[in-house]
Amino acid sequence: MAAENNPVEIRDDREHGKLVAYEDGTAAGVIAYFVMYPEPGALVPVHTVVQPEYEGRGIGGALARELYTIAAREGVPVVPLCPYVVKWAQRHPDLAPAVPEEMVEGARRQLESHPELL
Repeated sequence: MAAENNPVEIRDDREHGKLVAYEDGTAAGVIAYFVMYPEPGALVPVHTVVQPEYEGRGIGGALARELYTIAAREGVPVVPLCPYVVKWAQRHPDLAPAVPEEMVEGARRQLESHPELL
């Protein structure tokens, strides 16, 4: 059964750059991201991890969907550098608008100059 049909709670821990999915109070998956400057900045996911015991339940997809929902609500784009989110966005172009290549390059440069963001 997909996470989107299960009671999965997703919390945005902006201060620590993590979007965390909880199932029954246990952290099941996370997308690590940073906010691209200058403000208001894009959300840049760099890594997605789903705990092995939660794989195959749609948690990664639920996290990606929520990240795009948050970005839309804030009026900023998502610039995916995480391979999982890149693939998810390609499969869901209606929910994940493409961004110009120069934004992707800018996010890569920011990440290279601040490896602690990874």
